[in-house]
Amino acid sequence: MKPDTTIASRAQLRPALIVTVLALLLGLAGAFVSVTVAPAAAHASGGAAASCSVDAATACIQGSIRTSEGDPASGVMLDVTGPGGFEQSAEVDDSGRWALPVTEAGEYTVTLDTDSLPDGQFLTNAEQDERMVNATLGANAGVIFQLSETEGSVTGEQASSFSWDRVAQQFASGIRLGLLLALAAIGLSLIYGTTGLSSFSHGEQVTLGGLLAYVFANQLGMNIFLAATLTVVICAATGFLQDAAIWKPLRRKGLSLTQLMIVTIGLSIALQYAFQYFFGAATVRIQTANPTTVTIAGVTLTQQSYVAMGISIVVLVLTGLFLTKTRTGRATRAVSDNPALAAASGIDVDRIIRLVWTLAAGLAGLSGVMLGLVLNGVNWMTGLQILLLMFAAVTLGGLGTSFGALVGSLIIGVIVELTNLVLPGDFKYATALLILIVILLFRPQGIFGRAERIG
Repeated sequence: MKPDTTIASRAQLRPALIVTVLALLLGLAGAFVSVTVAPAAAHASGGAAASCSVDAATACIQGSIRTSEGDPASGVMLDVTGPGGFEQSAEVDDSGRWALPVTEAGEYTVTLDTDSLPDGQFLTNAEQDERMVNATLGANAGVIFQLSETEGSVTGEQASSFSWDRVAQQFASGIRLGLLLALAAIGLSLIYGTTGLSSFSHGEQVTLGGLLAYVFANQLGMNIFLAATLTVVICAATGFLQDAAIWKPLRRKGLSLTQLMIVTIGLSIALQYAFQYFFGAATVRIQTANPTTVTIAGVTLTQQSYVAMGISIVVLVLTGLFLTKTRTGRATRAVSDNPALAAASGIDVDRIIRLVWTLAAGLAGLSGVMLGLVLNGVNWMTGLQILLLMFAAVTLGGLGTSFGALVGSLIIGVIVELTNLVLPGDFKYATALLILIVILLFRPQGIFGRAERIG
């Protein structure tokens, strides 16, 4: 009995050993990245982040300013005047925050320098570029400025009124979000279709793409197209290595889908904190120059947005042609429909699954690059923030169907952005959760999914 027990113990330790070795390799790679990136990142941040500590003799006037897309409006300047001839300036840091200590209680005037706003961003209620605030020693005093993509836009009652211009602007933003979301969602759908696994670490592939593009384009000074190409290749390689080192060995051990899903959750958390450790919590910019805006048919978007949408359409079309017109693509669809029957037909299922992981990681990396350019920044939580949108898109379109993931992504993107007409800021992302619940209640198989009989 003793030799059998030893052999069984060794067999159980093999997956853990493989994961441990992979973690060590990732750690070594991360250490190399930290040595090369961290010093440059610290220099690029432009100094210490905005901070202020209150005490019995000090008050803090502070706030945060973000673009209409929710990204930090770093570099925006504010002038603060107050009692006793007080006059100082503050600058929004890379996290979107600013703070200024004062040592005298009273009423202060905070004026935003509209000339320092990023291109394509405008102050809502432009005539109200000043805010009055009462500072009390030992307390914080907050000041709010809101930005919009539309010049002369307003908040309050006028902002809530219906406008076809606003609808067109938000609809275009929704198409943009949907196309970039589709790049990642199609890969997520293919992984589910071929393996039955819902990968919660797929969002971190998006984050990895954005951060690698930041390293290549910002820190190493590469051309953005070369940086994007290298990023996609490296991200695709990580998908190949993941399946070779983790998922294939675990599948051969007979782990259930629930166990594999828990592994993806753990991998997701580990990667998030690895990104935060090596790159910090602040938002980093792939391109430091403020984007130039272009207005077409009354819709104003940045040049990066139009380029990203064009690249997304081309890549999505090529992916569709690959899945429908090539022999390997048809084999992929066969494995997605029925893995056992595909194997009986002579298809190498493991090879197809390896290809799917590679393709999915590459598409997610490209999505991260495009999102980083369009949103003018990327941070360690970028992928996590859109993970719910990806799951909602895949569920809406139909689990395991790539075309359904595309349609679902476009619908989710448009609905989320149109929600901004009635809900402010990041509340729009809660719409995805509501859509997901409604789908599961009334059509759990999705738009293009097939209802299956259970039992």
